[in-house]
Amino acid sequence: MEYLELTQDQLKNKLFCTFSAKDKIEDTLTTIKSEYTIMYGKIFVLESEESDEYLCTYNIELDGSSTKVLPNTILLHRKKESNTLYTINSLNLLIKSLNEGVLDTSFRIDWLNYKNTILLTQGDDLKKLSTKILKIVNI
Repeated sequence: MEYLELTQDQLKNKLFCTFSAKDKIEDTLTTIKSEYTIMYGKIFVLESEESDEYLCTYNIELDGSSTKVLPNTILLHRKKESNTLYTINSLNLLIKSLNEGVLDTSFRIDWLNYKNTILLTQGDDLKKLSTKILKIVNI
């Protein structure tokens, strides 16, 4: 298994999301718990009808100068008021799609239109997945 190395500065205030095949979810959760100290003691397992994978979201406590990022894991941001998860690349694509193709970082997004959604990129396309909590794993 090959890991990506990130420094502590790159990880500040970031949320991790590890994708897992549905039949491998318990193995994925075991790996996450063994590799990281999970902040707040919770892993949220999300499901989406539009995906054949589960999404495990969690924050980690940093305890060194670098941290390994598990395979199939991305860094996300979250809008609390709408429970929207997104990557920076997907945010840029969303803005362009709403703003006549123009990327304007001051463009206002109505996040309630994306309630309980994860925004991702797939190639050059924006992918929107409606999510719901399958379970919360307490550590």
